[in-house]
Amino acid sequence: MEKKKYLKKTKGREKASDKEMEIDSEMLEHRSEVNENSEDEMEGFEAEKLLAAVSKNKSGGFQALGLSHNILKGIQKKGYKQPTPIQRKAIPVILQGQDVVAMARTGSGKTAAFLLPLFERLKAHSAVTGARALIIAPTRELAVQTHRFCKDLGKFTDLQSVVILGGDALEDQFAAMHENPDIIIGTPGRLLHLIMEMNLKLKTVEYVVFDEADRLFEMGFQEQMTETLNRLPDVRQTVLFSATLPRLLVDFARAGLKDPTLIRLNTDSKLPDTLKTVFWVMRDEDKYPAVIHLVRTLLENKQLTVVFVPTKHHVEYLKEIFEKAGIPCSCVYSSLDQQARKIAVASFKSKIVRIMLVTDVAARGIDIPLLDHVINFSFPAKPKLFVHRVGRVARAGRFGTAFSFVSPDEAAYLQDLHLFLDTPLKFSDDNMTEDESGVTGSVPELVFDEERSFLDSLHKTSVELMNMKRVCSNALQQYRKSRPTASAESNKRMKSLLKETLPLHPIFRKDLIDSARESMIEACKKFKPSATIFEIGNTGKTDAATIMKKKRQTHDTLIEKMNSDEKEKGSYKLKYAEPRPVSTLEAADEDVISKVFAEATKHRLLNVKKRVKPDSFRDEKFYIPHVPSNHHFERGLGLDKNFSREIQSEVLDLLGEDVDDIRKNKRQMKWDRKKKRFVLDDDGSDPKNRKIRTESGVLVPASYKKDLYKQWKQKNNIDYGATYNSDEEQEGDMFGKQKLFRRELGVNQRFQPKLRRVTIDEKTGKPVKSELKRPEVILKELKRKKKIKFQQKMAKKNREQGTRRKKFKR
Repeated sequence: MEKKKYLKKTKGREKASDKEMEIDSEMLEHRSEVNENSEDEMEGFEAEKLLAAVSKNKSGGFQALGLSHNILKGIQKKGYKQPTPIQRKAIPVILQGQDVVAMARTGSGKTAAFLLPLFERLKAHSAVTGARALIIAPTRELAVQTHRFCKDLGKFTDLQSVVILGGDALEDQFAAMHENPDIIIGTPGRLLHLIMEMNLKLKTVEYVVFDEADRLFEMGFQEQMTETLNRLPDVRQTVLFSATLPRLLVDFARAGLKDPTLIRLNTDSKLPDTLKTVFWVMRDEDKYPAVIHLVRTLLENKQLTVVFVPTKHHVEYLKEIFEKAGIPCSCVYSSLDQQARKIAVASFKSKIVRIMLVTDVAARGIDIPLLDHVINFSFPAKPKLFVHRVGRVARAGRFGTAFSFVSPDEAAYLQDLHLFLDTPLKFSDDNMTEDESGVTGSVPELVFDEERSFLDSLHKTSVELMNMKRVCSNALQQYRKSRPTASAESNKRMKSLLKETLPLHPIFRKDLIDSARESMIEACKKFKPSATIFEIGNTGKTDAATIMKKKRQTHDTLIEKMNSDEKEKGSYKLKYAEPRPVSTLEAADEDVISKVFAEATKHRLLNVKKRVKPDSFRDEKFYIPHVPSNHHFERGLGLDKNFSREIQSEVLDLLGEDVDDIRKNKRQMKWDRKKKRFVLDDDGSDPKNRKIRTESGVLVPASYKKDLYKQWKQKNNIDYGATYNSDEEQEGDMFGKQKLFRRELGVNQRFQPKLRRVTIDEKTGKPVKSELKRPEVILKELKRKKKIKFQQKMAKKNREQGTRRKKFKR
């Protein structure tokens, strides 16, 4: 009986082992499928879920990336289970020590992709003085978010990090640097200011990260970045992460890249599939009632919405209107106080207010994870800027909507955007549904009536709003002058399209009841009188009527000829929703380009006869296109030229918020009497424009060196090594801690009395005697006064006893 039981047990074990072998074989098959379909994100995520369901002990998540236990604990504490595609591709390459240039959409996990290899490389806190990692971000908000994320992920490591931001006190940052941090996170301007003041070498840095690299190199940080890079060691690992980064890496040689590995994800689909885009064509004066109507509609669902406006004057004007309309909102622009910016962003993130008004300059780096909608009050002039704006919604599989208001002068930018995205320009049609994405249409006047009357009543009762409206109109004129122009062909195309009446957008089709009223309004808009004011009502023979009659006889034939030519050529139709046939040939994209820009340039003289050209024959097998297939995509990224020549135009991606900022972007010229020509006005007369040359030969603003660090050391009585890796230190002095046992002049420094604090006069720079008394001095004076009082009392008592003795003897 015992043998039979034993045989049954062994048979059961064999069956279990067979099942385990089957599971393992299934896992291998699924893993091979994952490797084969690594290009597809959704299939990769489904395969990972299937692997987790098959075996709980083995996982294809962060454990497969080769990270240490403490880092995995931080990831688990943060709540992340599966790496994103950019993390799966970038982390193994970075762990191998290679320089990496990674490109991925906003919200794809770029921050964790460079922080996790950083933790794995640094391991633990080092007692040797000197930071070993440097992370540079373009904005304060992005640097703060990276620092917070670094603390959360590195919770179970003893690595120390410090954030260096403009607007904070330099004294606090001096003290933070003396705490020997391992990771420095900062913005370029304040970071260079701190480096110049403390005279840092940064020779111990071995890992450098440029977050939002395109912004860092395009937004005017050339001088700061060059001087910072000159202080870094040659043997280091450099990582560049960005949402939109072009293919050409030669222009980024200043960053010190050595044989970099390029990682590009989702370059074909510039926008996520879960993002719905809506384009409304309207006049500039109709944008204000439209945004109020839209915000009130979105507020019904209590969803977070960010509104992008052109200048800071529009921010203040819309904020005043929203407050009077009972719509709570917060606002952020670059000249706003740092503390006010923090309060505004915090109230929006905590959902105290659900509308935030921002400008492009201020919105860089503000990360709202659960953002639902984006409203483009002014349409961006660059396609890359549009991707940056709308990339804040529809993250991590969530759904979002981007509403864009397009005025007639911005219609050409809409055409450039669709060329950049390689998508057809779709106009509204009766067959389109409300949920369809990428549809362009008009807005009915019925929507504007109620909001327009509300705005009129506000302006009649408020003089402040009238003044703010006038300031906004002036600022908008300056904004239009400074923004880059659209392509000439896009302007011609959109002008011809806007001549016809655009159909209503499908969103407003269900709300439109009075169609006769709308048709009458559209007819009034299109009304053109058949005669001039000189001819109407003039029955007699006046001079004006006679001149207009002769003019009509001369020009009527030319006008009829031009109209007939346009009819023969055929007007553009608004039906672009039909899908284009996808060809496998290399020249398929050239066909799209030829369709878009096939219209020939019109002759200026209408009386010149046109020569009929034969149709060109193109052999698809042997034809070589003159532009690459992704010509419009690379042109939209804006770096298809030399970096030095293109950087001036790229600065205009984000225009100034007010007139002063816009004027700073323009090159100021003055007349030189000696040279007899205009030259740049940078003679250094303004103290803000003065520059000094550093040891590496780079010109930096003179305001970066004011000996503030030296004054801070004197004020805080710090007599040990200035900072780690500073030029003032000796070569053998590697520690930044206080040297208590160094012998100087035969006296042990440990037993020296504490030095007195000396106050420095800011005007003269000389020490000023402090009027404050130390506790021991006060105690000594009290004892002395008590002793004098006691002596006086005893002397009085002795005198009284002496007089008594004399009387007794008598």
